[in-house]
Amino acid sequence: MEAGIVAAVAFIALVLVLKGVRIVPQAENWIVERFGRYLVTLNPGLNLINPLFSRVAQKVDIREGVLDLPKQGIITKDNASLQVDGIVYFKIMDPYKSYYGITNLRWAIQNIAQTTLRSIMGRMTLDESLSSREKINAELLIVLDEATDAWGTKITRVEIKDIQPPEDITLAMTLQMKAEREKRARILEAEAKLEAAQREADARERLAKAEANAIQFVAESLKSTGGDPLVYLLGQEYVKGLTKMSESTNGKIVVLPADILETLKSMFSSRGKG
Repeated sequence: MEAGIVAAVAFIALVLVLKGVRIVPQAENWIVERFGRYLVTLNPGLNLINPLFSRVAQKVDIREGVLDLPKQGIITKDNASLQVDGIVYFKIMDPYKSYYGITNLRWAIQNIAQTTLRSIMGRMTLDESLSSREKINAELLIVLDEATDAWGTKITRVEIKDIQPPEDITLAMTLQMKAEREKRARILEAEAKLEAAQREADARERLAKAEANAIQFVAESLKSTGGDPLVYLLGQEYVKGLTKMSESTNGKIVVLPADILETLKSMFSSRGKG
């Protein structure tokens, strides 16, 4: 009889010990209450509690969490209607505050993020809202982090995922961007033509200067020998004309005057004597 009582007591003691052993996973902290009041926070690893009067009230995930902000309507400063959604990254730093400081942590973060987002973008115009995502994210992060500090939570990052204007505004913006692209293309084309014309003018100017220098050189050379520069130039152009005639696809036979050499010679000699 006594042996049976001892065995029963030993069995009950073993059950109590086993029920009092708590193995907490690495990514969690457990909040323990005794008689309805906070007792202790169990850290990851092996822990022992009183199984008769203590209980695990909450298992808190201490990993970084992600919270989607549902799409909501926002009116900008210039009365444009936008549909905006986003995402919030948070991490519980104090399990006690996150459990006892707020009824529903995720719901609270979501609501304060949405109201703050409406307040921030409501002070901006449509153009500012579309071009200031980094500014909105930074301001929203500061406000949320301050608000959630009392709940033992750290807001690590905030991102606006999508800002969607009404269809008529989107169409108008698309047409405006198209017009701007076409305008830039026309400006670039005009600048390219102007640059090409400038290069061509510069080339003609350089060619004219080169020809003037060549003519001056020929004139000085002919004068030193008693020749006439005008006759020289006329003869040069005459020879060029004959060369072009010989290269023409329509002209198969080129007939030259029999006395062409004598004619040129007489031209040079007559001008020289004069």
